[in-house]
Amino acid sequence: MNIATLKTLFQTNDSLAALPLRLVAGTIFMAHGGQKLFSWFGGYGLTGTGQWMESIGLAPGYLMALLAGSAEFFGGFFILLGLLTRLSGLALAVTMLVAIFSVHFTNGLFMSNNGYEFGLALFAMSIALVIQGGGQYSIDNVLIKKIKE
Repeated sequence: MNIATLKTLFQTNDSLAALPLRLVAGTIFMAHGGQKLFSWFGGYGLTGTGQWMESIGLAPGYLMALLAGSAEFFGGFFILLGLLTRLSGLALAVTMLVAIFSVHFTNGLFMSNNGYEFGLALFAMSIALVIQGGGQYSIDNVLIKKIKE
């Protein structure tokens, strides 16, 4: 991997604005990924989530559950750390678009009707992190400064 690619992956700014986004989004995504992967927090694990995904047309269900759960859990973890924030944010934004359009969109906006408002909020948080990076208190910021030296 060349220096230009590394700079693109880790590029961020010195703002504090990303910190609350990272902490909240990372925690939420990790919890939802934990439900899918490990049956944590009342989740159904890979088998149950995979069966549900298959039932709504996302096949093969087990693989889709593994992909979504991994993106959420590990992407959320990386976002919490501020490591590969832009790449993780992009993976999570795509995951949210799939959730919005395959599950929630036909139910309208509001969560009370299983709508897409929560997914849309998480999508917006993910895109904000793609745009600005991990910010001042991120591993990305430490790494980009080392690359520039």
